[in-house]
Amino acid sequence: MATHDSTPTSAAARGAAAEQAAADYLTRQGLTLLARNYRIKGGEIDLICRERRTLVFVEVRARASNAFGGAAASIDPRKQARLILAAHHYLQRLPQPDTPCRFDCVLFDAGRLTWLKDAFRAGE
Repeated sequence: MATHDSTPTSAAARGAAAEQAAADYLTRQGLTLLARNYRIKGGEIDLICRERRTLVFVEVRARASNAFGGAAASIDPRKQARLILAAHHYLQRLPQPDTPCRFDCVLFDAGRLTWLKDAFRAGE
């Protein structure tokens, strides 16, 4: 009899593996990893990187299939708002909070990686 392990720890392990794969990929693309899992009340950023002068806030999503829109569809406006909130908090801690930044997404759909640069923007 086959079993399906859907415990939170297995989901957390899959998420951690996807974040590690994304970090490795972005590093190979020339980005510098600054932080992982930056959390505040109301939001979290999976990876924070630097690409030249630009801070890059990265959301990592993995889905086993493209059903229901795949990984990209799971980053809805509510999730974007939580990412933006956490990014504002992070930026306020910097000596130069007006640093250029962008929001990227690294998506894994059925194991296939897609990097969406500048996937969405904070309201001006």
